[in-house]
Amino acid sequence: MNEIFTFFGLISHGHSFIFVTHVILVTLLILIVARLAVTSFQVVPKGIQNIAEVYLSGVLSMGKDVIGEDLARKYLPLVATIGFIVFFANVIGIIPGFESPTSNINFTLALALIVFVYYNYEGIKKNGFKKYFGHFMGPMPILAPLMFPIEIVSHLSRIISLSFRLFGNIKGDDLFLAVILMLAPFIAPLPAFALLTFMAFLQTFIFMILTYVYLAGAVSLSEDH
Repeated sequence: MNEIFTFFGLISHGHSFIFVTHVILVTLLILIVARLAVTSFQVVPKGIQNIAEVYLSGVLSMGKDVIGEDLARKYLPLVATIGFIVFFANVIGIIPGFESPTSNINFTLALALIVFVYYNYEGIKKNGFKKYFGHFMGPMPILAPLMFPIEIVSHLSRIISLSFRLFGNIKGDDLFLAVILMLAPFIAPLPAFALLTFMAFLQTFIFMILTYVYLAGAVSLSEDH
């Protein structure tokens, strides 16, 4: 198995082309769903509006438990948007003939860098440069030469953790599905589709909850989160 079949691969076998077209496709799907959700607001939501409201309420509830209601609402647009992107990018690869953008390390690394830069920016903005990086020094000045490098490495490792966890899981799921489809293309994939759909939800949840956790740790130093 040299490569996984994709419909866009019929146009060009270049991996960059296949990757970019799938990213564009995911973006279009998200924009269409978002547009349909706000086309006609109703007091009693139905259809996509109902699904969107349930999703946003779930993300907000998740954030309340981690960072408090006020900050959860503040960061809701970021976390909810990341959730949309990761979920659609995960799920599209379950459909035979398509490839998950999240199975490409460049995509997951870009998302991880966005989270990394943003939560550090928010931490510096909320606490000030001196207090924020002073938190990296540890509880006692004598420990600063030891604690500061450890904290820096710890924060940088979050980029690797966020990007490689998502990339590794989704890449493995894509390869697993490709093997199943090759060996038993009609009956065996049905349980696999259910499992991979669950994994798509799970990896989306993990990425969102970690984003909230990192934001909480950056902006809530006084509460020792």
